[in-house]
Amino acid sequence: MKIVVTGACGFIGVNMSARLLKDGHEVLGLDNFYTSDRKKANTLFAYPSFSFLQKDITEPWDDIESTLEGADAICNLACPASPVWYMKDPIYTTKVSVQGILHALDYATKKKIPILHASTSEVYGDPLEHPQKENLLWKRKSDWTALLL
Repeated sequence: MKIVVTGACGFIGVNMSARLLKDGHEVLGLDNFYTSDRKKANTLFAYPSFSFLQKDITEPWDDIESTLEGADAICNLACPASPVWYMKDPIYTTKVSVQGILHALDYATKKKIPILHASTSEVYGDPLEHPQKENLLWKRKSDWTALLL
């Protein structure tokens, strides 16, 4: 399968991409390096079935549709997750969380392919217990996390 991974150079994106590649999938990684670093993804470039496109997913995807052609699924993992980053520019973080997923959903809908949308629990704050349960209360790290809860 050809799988598009947004946020491919972030912590979760690199690990998701590596797992997909090890399982024999073709991965097209998208990232704009807002909070990530290409060096984190160096191991991915060793796979011949990994390709990469520097892309801000808040921008329309029309310009990359030919590159995305043949995708079987999208894993949307792009979003500044650390309070340091999302407090630096909460408007941009919101754009990634809203416009980014809308662009991914639009493409997935047009092509009739599945989409996985996920993020780290880091965005919610510090858990008050480990392991976390579904009804867990969180210690907020900032007022921004209150919007997410």
